[in-house]
Amino acid sequence: MSTEFAAAGKKTAGESAVGSQPAFSIRPARPADAATIANLVYELAVYEKLEQFARATPDDFRHHLFGPRPYAEAIVAEIDGEPVGFALFFPTFSSFRGQPGLYLEDVYVRPVHRGRGIGKALLAKLAKLAMDRGLGRLEWAVLNWNSPAIGFYRSLGARPLEDWTVYRINDGPLAELAALAPSE
Repeated sequence: MSTEFAAAGKKTAGESAVGSQPAFSIRPARPADAATIANLVYELAVYEKLEQFARATPDDFRHHLFGPRPYAEAIVAEIDGEPVGFALFFPTFSSFRGQPGLYLEDVYVRPVHRGRGIGKALLAKLAKLAMDRGLGRLEWAVLNWNSPAIGFYRSLGARPLEDWTVYRINDGPLAELAALAPSE
């Protein structure tokens, strides 16, 4: 179930966009995309100056996106069958709303293809998935220094949660905390 878009982000019937830029499509990721997703995640990590933390492998994505218990989903943007971007997301649940939502872990478009509506189309596809699934919201985090992304998200109507700070625990501290869990 691929969706075709012209360079300006308008739906087409498979025709090329006006001008020299070809149409792009967005489709659900498949197991064969695991290496592509790993590469795109690494490119994103380099852009975010976090490549030292990018250790996911194609096997990780194959197992956790397409294995017996998928933890997340992804969609892929392509131009002429060549991947140019992706979005990776998973379900959340709001206890206050009593309603599930989607959390966008990563969205990335290769720099040479930016400014063509691909990022907006990826987010629009996720918004449509959320609506089609009866979900209450789509949320994500953005690095404070990433002003181009912040401006883009604001232009779509997204607003930061000013009163919230994200916390994370992983690696050694996660294992230490887990060791304190009561016996079952």
